[in-house]
Amino acid sequence: MGTVYAEITLKNATDANNAQRGIIPEKEVRRTFVRALVDTGAGTLIINEAVRRQLGLEIRGLRSAELADGAKQIYRVTEPVEIQWKDRDTTCRALVLPDAGMSFWARFPWRIWI
Repeated sequence: MGTVYAEITLKNATDANNAQRGIIPEKEVRRTFVRALVDTGAGTLIINEAVRRQLGLEIRGLRSAELADGAKQIYRVTEPVEIQWKDRDTTCRALVLPDAGMSFWARFPWRIWI
């Protein structure tokens, strides 16, 4: 199987919850639209530092993880991110890869949609 990409929307989940409760207007929810690599073996969302800053996501901890290329490191973990794809959505924390290039926007776990 070849490489598969999907156009997804990422939102700051705290902002989205605050908008739903009427605390902030919907237009103030920080969001971005990205072309993401679909990784059927991924267990979590991976974003770069630029996306983290754009969404205003705070770092909530550290986690050891191994990427598909075998790189094992301690990565920063964000507060929850809302992922939307077509008519489906889910919320999860994201690992931040600080040195990921601009072509690496996001990688998300396909199995969350099953």
